[in-house]
Amino acid sequence: MRTRFELADAVNFFSAGLVATTRLSSLQLKVLGKISQCRTAVLGGHEEACEDCGAVRYSYNSCGDRHCPKCQAARQAFWIDDLIQNTLPVKHYHIVFTVPHHLNAVCLHNQKMYYDLLFDAVWNTLRSFGYSHFGTETGAVCVLHTWGQNLSLHPHIHCIVPAAGYTLDGQWKNIGHTGNYLYPVHQLSEAFKGKFLDSLKRALRKKNELSLFNDKVQQAYRSPWVVHSEPSMASAEHVVRYLGQYTHRVAITNQRILNITDGKVTFIAKDYRDRAIKKPVTLDGVEFLRRFTLHILPKRFVKIRRFGIYNHTAKRNLDLQFTPEEKLDMDMLIKRQQPPETNLQKFVRLTGINPCICPVCKTGRMVVVRELPRIRSPDWPSQRDFSNLC
Repeated sequence: MRTRFELADAVNFFSAGLVATTRLSSLQLKVLGKISQCRTAVLGGHEEACEDCGAVRYSYNSCGDRHCPKCQAARQAFWIDDLIQNTLPVKHYHIVFTVPHHLNAVCLHNQKMYYDLLFDAVWNTLRSFGYSHFGTETGAVCVLHTWGQNLSLHPHIHCIVPAAGYTLDGQWKNIGHTGNYLYPVHQLSEAFKGKFLDSLKRALRKKNELSLFNDKVQQAYRSPWVVHSEPSMASAEHVVRYLGQYTHRVAITNQRILNITDGKVTFIAKDYRDRAIKKPVTLDGVEFLRRFTLHILPKRFVKIRRFGIYNHTAKRNLDLQFTPEEKLDMDMLIKRQQPPETNLQKFVRLTGINPCICPVCKTGRMVVVRELPRIRSPDWPSQRDFSNLC
């Protein structure tokens, strides 16, 4: 169901002003164009009619872009369901690694390098702590987020870490049962800080760019770093659904946008300085769109990554040494996959919505009566085209 205001409306209203004041990459322009055209007649679609009551419905194609708020719900549900099949039946911990805002200039200068280094530092920290504290090779499922509630640049990585792993001699070992937290948070913060800044300096020095950002790096060394850790979660399915909240989020959803009027955008944001109370935030429309473009990831960049024991295939995970009770739970998960579901069957099971059933009479079957071709229109304007319009 269409909300009253959508991100696409903001793109249509303010993109010309944004391009006139901000230099955008071709990728950013392409993403804005896709969001603007998503599920409109421009992308084509099909006309459906009910076999019983004759009701007619027009369905337009989606853009499929990962930054589009209209295209993520089904992907998220499918991802959660698939990961449930492969999640180890052990306790898990939620850990969030955050980088101080002093380094945002470095991030904007080279996003791919910055985010790759961030993933590497997170996993190297978790891996070293697994060996030093428990003598095990653990694992993690990590998800990159780049935004804060007000759409500011705020890179951080959410991690789900299993309380188990391999020992050096190849034995399976459960860990982390002596307290609420897997590792000491202060030690984790200092180790992550050292690993990330060291790798960042080496990467900048290799590109002969360290002098450009040395002040920012030194400021980050002097700043306190905080790694957020939460108590363990017992259910594997609960763990996956919890992480699923973060996997396919975009910087802002349509449901959060309250109003677009008088050249301004008002949206809901949590104020973490005031008990995470939801409050309305109003930004100039061009500034709102500028902040959104900060979170458009580099082309083909992988924002969800698996490390350690979660970097293996599902078959490898199923061969691990579980207790009889855990083995039974895993066997039940295997049986749940039989027989294989079609995409339609999976969609109906996960969402409770059958798109083939008539929404009017609730009994008839919707069938396609004709295809709606794409509207042949010029591509999304380039930076030069927008400049000419202004």
